[in-house]
Amino acid sequence: MDGENCSPFTEFHLVGITNNPEIKATIFTLFLVVYLIILVANLGMIILIRMDSQLQTPMYFFLSHLSFCDLCYSTAVGPKMLVDLLAKEKSIFFFYGCALQFFIFCIFTDSKCLLLAVMAFDRYKAISNPLLYTVNMSSRVCSVLMVEIYLVSMVDALIHTTLNFRLCFCGSNEVNHFFCDVPPLLLLSCSDTQVNELVTFTVFGFIELSTLSGVLVSYCYITPSVLKIRSAGGKFKAFSACTSHLTAVAMFQGTILFMCFRPSSACSLDQDKMTSLFYTLVIPMLNSLVYSLRNKDVKEALEKLKNKIHT
Repeated sequence: MDGENCSPFTEFHLVGITNNPEIKATIFTLFLVVYLIILVANLGMIILIRMDSQLQTPMYFFLSHLSFCDLCYSTAVGPKMLVDLLAKEKSIFFFYGCALQFFIFCIFTDSKCLLLAVMAFDRYKAISNPLLYTVNMSSRVCSVLMVEIYLVSMVDALIHTTLNFRLCFCGSNEVNHFFCDVPPLLLLSCSDTQVNELVTFTVFGFIELSTLSGVLVSYCYITPSVLKIRSAGGKFKAFSACTSHLTAVAMFQGTILFMCFRPSSACSLDQDKMTSLFYTLVIPMLNSLVYSLRNKDVKEALEKLKNKIHT
């Protein structure tokens, strides 16, 4: 970066989702409801899992962290987006706002990718050898796995944040997005971004390849084990837990892969914004609903909590 030719910005201006005043109120109301559902559903899931003794299992331990990741990365983006829909000035401080938002967002999106793979491994252990499940997936093992997930995610987020926010931005400070994402920021830089793009592609490719491979390998072993279960109830319970997890994987990973591997001719920042809305706000809402509405244990725990409150 050439400091003499670079005029560092103190703030960026976010274009946001739309500048059409006729639909701003409608979009604000819609995504305010979506964000409130995210808050209530994911916080509720975390509290319910912590309070109910029957949910003190590795599966729900990981599910509570999945809800935590959904809550954190949607909160890094959602409130600012909602404020900007109504505000005339959509500014965000370059470092303390933009860099911090990106850092938090990156930590918890990475954590979610890795966590989905660990949850597939957890399902494999639970279904293939249920008698040794609590031994193989002890509380210590689960805690170590989660610490490793957060550490890897923090290192990755620190690398990307450092690389992207050391660039020189000497042109426009108008970011064509509703949050500080990498593609629109790189377009504003007058520095050489080849290293950033290479590191992003390499690290992202490694995380995606490892997590998707982990999920696929786990389910290659899970499927025969589910088919061997003799009782219809046991088979249905195992199948239900797996389909909820696969739904979460398909929604999240599918959206990210679509953004990264679509034909270059189809790329546009406006399309990116719509896709980003889906995985930053819609998916966290859907995850909590999928795991709560389709999970018998969660519904029973919620019913017990309601009965305690009313008595």
